[in-house]
Amino acid sequence: MTGIEALFDNFWVIFLIFSLIWPRFRQQSLDRSRRNELLALGRKRGSNVITIIHRQETLSLFGLPIARYIDIDDSEAVLRAIRLTPDDTPIDIIIHTPGGIALAATQIAYALDAHPAKKTVMVPHYAMSGGTLIALAADEILMDPHAVLGPVDPQIGTQKGTYSASSILKVVELKKTDEIDDETLYLAEEYN
Repeated sequence: MTGIEALFDNFWVIFLIFSLIWPRFRQQSLDRSRRNELLALGRKRGSNVITIIHRQETLSLFGLPIARYIDIDDSEAVLRAIRLTPDDTPIDIIIHTPGGIALAATQIAYALDAHPAKKTVMVPHYAMSGGTLIALAADEILMDPHAVLGPVDPQIGTQKGTYSASSILKVVELKKTDEIDDETLYLAEEYN
């Protein structure tokens, strides 16, 4: 077997190994690049940059998705970052989230509000529900012209759809009990 034949025989093994390693390498490179950009933003603004980013990431092989995962910045890490920021250092929080657990959002909002230096929230795409609650605790909100904030009232999901808890309670207040379906009464009782 010549050197060229051996190389060709091993090409598929090398190609397979490279194909398995490359997506992970690319993801690590992307993560490193993001961290560097956040550090540069913090240096430029003289602030501690914290992220609350909930997005679905995809690893692919030959352009085909092989793994999907949710990238979630943990609320405990956010609280720790706020707590460890010196009192005279501004905080910039980048929020991109569909919302989440109200308790975690409330804790973060209280911690942000308690920080004595300037607090700025940046919303590049959307900050819904709990993300909006956190944004409202800041001194300043910077948004892309097409970014959105969402309602901060509790939402109740059913098989028929998602409804505002305050709207359900308002229906029960305005209508007679015999005019309201059982599910609405049940939801009003559960969330009142």
